[in-house]
Amino acid sequence: MPRVTLETLPDYARYLVAATEATHYPATRTVRLPRLELTAHVGPGALAEALGHAFVEAEDDEAEPSAECRVFTVHPGIDGIPEPARWGDAHFTEYGFAERLAETGLRGHYFHDLDFWQVYDPQRRVGVQLMATADAFPPWEPTAPLRAFLHWEYAARGMRLTHAGTLGADGKGVLLAGAGGAGKSGTVTAGLLNGLDSVGDDYVLIDLAAGVTARPLFSTLKQDPQGFERLGLRQRLGTERPLNWQGKHTFHIADIAARPVPAALDIVALVVPHIGGGETSSIMPVSRRDAMIALAPSGIMQMPGERESGFRFFGDLTRLLPSYRLSLGTHPEEIAGTIADFLTRGVP
Repeated sequence: MPRVTLETLPDYARYLVAATEATHYPATRTVRLPRLELTAHVGPGALAEALGHAFVEAEDDEAEPSAECRVFTVHPGIDGIPEPARWGDAHFTEYGFAERLAETGLRGHYFHDLDFWQVYDPQRRVGVQLMATADAFPPWEPTAPLRAFLHWEYAARGMRLTHAGTLGADGKGVLLAGAGGAGKSGTVTAGLLNGLDSVGDDYVLIDLAAGVTARPLFSTLKQDPQGFERLGLRQRLGTERPLNWQGKHTFHIADIAARPVPAALDIVALVVPHIGGGETSSIMPVSRRDAMIALAPSGIMQMPGERESGFRFFGDLTRLLPSYRLSLGTHPEEIAGTIADFLTRGVP
């Protein structure tokens, strides 16, 4: 099995792109996303299935012409595809890896445990995801498939995949930020079950071109078993679906939303939820520093490369939005009502 070093990394990345473009693929899936048409070439398996239901597809919009990108999701079981290389240098850092590729105009990521390679050429809008076998991918990949490639493509156009949730009404919304366990996903689900809209729970596309706009990419929602019970999802959705790698139930926005996913939400505030412990919810202003701490670290760490531009982007975002802390009450209807009232009238 070949080994790749920082010195040979760009050559290996370009070799992968050339090898995969010359191969015939069992299946092709095209997904229309905001201002982007994504074509994934893929073999049968869990990732091919995920590509069929993990996205919120955008409506055609002639006023916003779409770019086109292609991603080849491959493994050696497909004719002409090589075995993935292993990392050969003594040390590996995400930053050094990304910087070396960026010097030659490429983007990429390497997951050591699985010899899982992702390479993207933003100029040609062509990417490769090379796995050792059809199912040798990180466990989080099916819920947000090809997330890294979408991150690189949109970042090249000044937009950003952001690790945050959303809730809104009548086209206006809030961005929900925070570390795992803060109550973000439960808040999104509570809002959807009680009449609010969302353009995503885990990752959304943020555009700062005219204010702050959030657009949907992925349809997946997640809840731990306790939240699943508390929110009444067992009765609504059943329990036959397996738990994911985090021990959570996964389902989709359309499973519980009262309306189709909106094409966009105009974001009017950044909200940091936390488990308050009281019966009722409350919203109070929070410092821009605290909002940045809630938003930026996970958004930077979960998106390979583009670190400096990411901090600049999130800095601009927190300057544009007023920020608040949401102390969560215990009743889903009351939480949703608090957010709906905030969107209508603002904090007194």
